[in-house]
Amino acid sequence: MAMELSNKNWKLCFSNGEKLRHVNVVAADQKGLRTAIERSKEKLGLSADCQVYSCYEAGRDGFWIHRCLTELRVKNLVVDPASIEVNRRKRRTKTDRLDAESLVRMLMRYFWNNEKTVWKVVVVPSESQEDERRPHRELERLTTERTGHLCRIRSLLVQHGIRTRQISKKDNTQLKDWHGKHLPEALKDEISREQERLEMVDSQIKAIEKIQKEHLKTPGNVTEQKAVKLKKLKGIGQTTSWLLAKEMFWRHFDNRRQVGSFSGLTGTGYSSGDTQIEQGISKAGNRRVRVTLIELAWMWTWHQPDSELTKWFMKRFWEGGKRMRRIGIVALARKLLIALWKYVEFDEIPAGAIVRA
Repeated sequence: MAMELSNKNWKLCFSNGEKLRHVNVVAADQKGLRTAIERSKEKLGLSADCQVYSCYEAGRDGFWIHRCLTELRVKNLVVDPASIEVNRRKRRTKTDRLDAESLVRMLMRYFWNNEKTVWKVVVVPSESQEDERRPHRELERLTTERTGHLCRIRSLLVQHGIRTRQISKKDNTQLKDWHGKHLPEALKDEISREQERLEMVDSQIKAIEKIQKEHLKTPGNVTEQKAVKLKKLKGIGQTTSWLLAKEMFWRHFDNRRQVGSFSGLTGTGYSSGDTQIEQGISKAGNRRVRVTLIELAWMWTWHQPDSELTKWFMKRFWEGGKRMRRIGIVALARKLLIALWKYVEFDEIPAGAIVRA
């Protein structure tokens, strides 16, 4: 069974290896989904207790469908949409029905022909692991929202010739314009409302940071213990250690190649005939981890100047100018991520790094 999900209806495509059967189900209708599976077994001439294999693309619906199918004893896969094969023609026919048929054929190739490279399967976190990612993701959105409020207030003031560095924790409605006059009433009201929203966002940011700090003081699970361990390295603070632990180090990795691929910091080669091009990093992994690692790599060179990673970066890229340093910092971020993985999993301290007590 392959599922093509949408807001209103789900397109289901069933196959017994010979025939295809299409069924429409109202979105999120669990009873309708169960009925569709049972009737499809009858229509395709299968026994009522035969094993069902299913798949759907990872998206906005998240992983609750996977957990629902697991309870129905269905072996389900959540697939990375970017890894699915598509026709390369500029104009190709695309419908939900055809997409579902394509998915069910690839599902049969994956299980029956053992073609494990036909697509990339998403590792599904547990409900608790998924819930633990909420605080830092909300913090990311709140930080962006806070910046928006600050920039809006600053822009309103600049329109009247007022340039001030401090915006937050200050009553900006009492400032005077370029002519020494008080601000117009409508403008004062708008700035006042913006400041109220800014204060609310500030209080929510502080509340989330307090929760993180309390959890790191008394870690309640293995993931939080890894976050505490990361925080001991000089240059890694509360926010970075929390994000890396909750976004990445809850997973198991077999080797460093998997670690690099997860972050999207690995190179992407292109070779055809005599043409060989390096296309840059794949950016196919976790965006939050990738962005954090780039920032952390710059901080690492500042706080860990005697580490072997920093010395390698300085020797190879520092004298090459700004462009070479920007290229080199990506390589340093990849090496640093692998070093941190070895540190949290195998207690291998990065060579020359300073560990705080």
